[in-house]
Amino acid sequence: MIHIKTRKYAPRATMLATATLAAGFSPLTAQAADADGAGGGAQAIDLDKVQVRGSWFAPSSPKFTAELLDTPKSVAVVSEKTIQEIGATSLVDALRMVPGITFGAGEGGNSTGDRPFLRGFDGQSNMFVDGLRDVGTQTREVFNLEQLEVVKGPSSAYGGRDSGGGSINLVSKTPKLRNETSVSMGAGTDSYARGTVDGNYVLGDGIAARVNLLKHESDIAGRDAANVSRWGIAPSIAFGLNGPLQLIASHYHLETDDLPDAGGFPYADPATGTTTGKPLVPDRNNYYGLKDRDFQRTRADISTIDASYDLGGHKLRNIARLGNTSNDYLWTQPDDSKNNPLTNGTLWRRTNNRAIDTRTFADQLSLTGAFQTGGLKHSYSAGVEYSEEKSSKGSYIIGGAGTNNPLTGNQTCRTTGAATGYNCTDFYNPDPNDPWAATHPVTRSGKALDATQKTTTTSIYAFDTIELSAKWLVNLGLRWDDYSTEAFTPSSGLRLRNDNDFLNYQAGVVFKPAQNGSIYLSYGTSSTPPGMDSGEGNDSISAAVQNLEPQETKNYELGTKWDLFDQRLNLTAAIFHTVMNNARATTDAGTTENIGEKEIDGLEIGITGRITDRWSVSGGYTYLDSELKKNGYVCAVSVPRGQPCPAGAYIPSPNDGNLFPNTPRQAATLWTTYVFPFGLTIGGGASYVDRQYGDAANTKWVPGYTRWDAMASYAIQDNISLQLNLQNLTDKIYFTKAYASHYASIAPGRSATLTLNVKF
Repeated sequence: MIHIKTRKYAPRATMLATATLAAGFSPLTAQAADADGAGGGAQAIDLDKVQVRGSWFAPSSPKFTAELLDTPKSVAVVSEKTIQEIGATSLVDALRMVPGITFGAGEGGNSTGDRPFLRGFDGQSNMFVDGLRDVGTQTREVFNLEQLEVVKGPSSAYGGRDSGGGSINLVSKTPKLRNETSVSMGAGTDSYARGTVDGNYVLGDGIAARVNLLKHESDIAGRDAANVSRWGIAPSIAFGLNGPLQLIASHYHLETDDLPDAGGFPYADPATGTTTGKPLVPDRNNYYGLKDRDFQRTRADISTIDASYDLGGHKLRNIARLGNTSNDYLWTQPDDSKNNPLTNGTLWRRTNNRAIDTRTFADQLSLTGAFQTGGLKHSYSAGVEYSEEKSSKGSYIIGGAGTNNPLTGNQTCRTTGAATGYNCTDFYNPDPNDPWAATHPVTRSGKALDATQKTTTTSIYAFDTIELSAKWLVNLGLRWDDYSTEAFTPSSGLRLRNDNDFLNYQAGVVFKPAQNGSIYLSYGTSSTPPGMDSGEGNDSISAAVQNLEPQETKNYELGTKWDLFDQRLNLTAAIFHTVMNNARATTDAGTTENIGEKEIDGLEIGITGRITDRWSVSGGYTYLDSELKKNGYVCAVSVPRGQPCPAGAYIPSPNDGNLFPNTPRQAATLWTTYVFPFGLTIGGGASYVDRQYGDAANTKWVPGYTRWDAMASYAIQDNISLQLNLQNLTDKIYFTKAYASHYASIAPGRSATLTLNVKF
């Protein structure tokens, strides 16, 4: 094993092959030989003779002050190589092979966009780009990604406010000192057409530029009418790549214009005639939306300046960002509130809509390095952060008869067709071509009436890995956040505010029985203040919660990590216990207080790497035993909406003891590839996810499933290859998102794509 003073100063390997180094698992195809440097090992660098073990894998964040092998935390790294192998084109695609992550639907105040659940907790607001929080809901692309990093468990010490399940960091591509261009052109079933360009050019002494381009068009396999269209460009330029002073300036632009697909089918139980049980699917192709009405248009513009100076054993870095995102949509939710599918064979086309703009400024100043105090060796990272987030949220107003049925004045659909304003459709044979817009004008609400929210955060953090001896390390992390958010609704004049400060910790002890292995015990915390999601989800600020303290989550974890066969194969395992012991819940007086409790116990196992030089394998398994231990109180009698519950009518929630929504008890993945000596590579994999409940009552659920995928690529020449991807080989009908009230989202059907990859 080669030693370096601190990983942050080693030339980071190009992660062309896959690496997962997490207690937990991230399925990646580890190919160290593809990394820069012979044999996949990092080159030795002597920095004042203070050394921390190094290896060919590395997360991007300087807050990790030791190699992941010696980091007492579950962290998964998904490389660009893996993203390409599995044929992923979105963040959801790229994360589908990571056990323990599920996805939620957009409804109930949550904007339509990426909404991952990590270890049972909603992570929609825990998204980062290059270490800075990325607020604003989006459907994120992968064309400009170098790798994905998933931190599992409470992680406020690393990133500030957190839901308790972890965070996801997207690492952008940056210029390198070599001339190289990669072009990919793909076509496939369901009108799939995708082209990307990744060009890197050396412009002078230590100067390089890079540009990534994207154009993507496709329908959705097995789904009538729905389609996606997007394009993007990400230019960047770097100065001083061969010296101590470096500057990287970059911009990211992405636009989408989709006919959105809730993918939705309502929950319905024909045996009981109720809107419970699993989704009712008369035909997987049924699309209940309207071509004449539905749309989703998003835009993201993110500009970043990253400057650093190597002081000789220490590095000073400042990264600043301006971001502007928008998400405008009006789409059909297949509603079941009146039990129309079972009662009348019809369905009400309820609309969800939003027009939201989010602007951000963030700045992070950090100092990293290594030093020695007596016999103790330290690898540290310390810094300050400031962020300002502003959002404005409007809506789309539907004229004419609105979205109710004119015949009934509500959402009951006894018939369908023009007389219902096409707001009711046949559940078994819907027509997405129904003419709707001519009699239902759609206008955006006045921007002067947009609800606004401004959030500012000032933070100080410090991390230190202390090497007590060759066998014992201590990892410590501390972060303090001063958090303030204010929301204003012009139409009502309501102004809400929450000011809080919170301190979070990360601490762990690492024992190394051998140089290539570690056993660790760690503790971490997170804080979830009211309003942390800028008004886009479950943690919105309201009059009921504005004065509450942050929800606090604690995690205890025992794990082990091993690099075997000269670092070719990585094995991980961890057990953990996570508790949120002051969750927001309704009291027996009808108020909301920090009285709830949630608890989850879990096991994660992973294997990643190369069994031989040609055979790579990745696999993982998670077991999540979740429990809503104290879910507050509910009214025992039925009262009209908006009316208070009578005194003395509150009883403990009947959901106490139930499982978390969107949290499968078991999940497993396997992905493997084999490279033949004549240029052919074949690969295949499977994903298993157990039953998931959509609601806290555990009465609405989606079945467990196993999905199979395959790929094959052939190197025509050293720089030209063809890759075939077959997704959902068995055309399995399964659901990817389970929402609490009305519906679940069905997954795409079987599809095939063929991609030509050229490098020069």
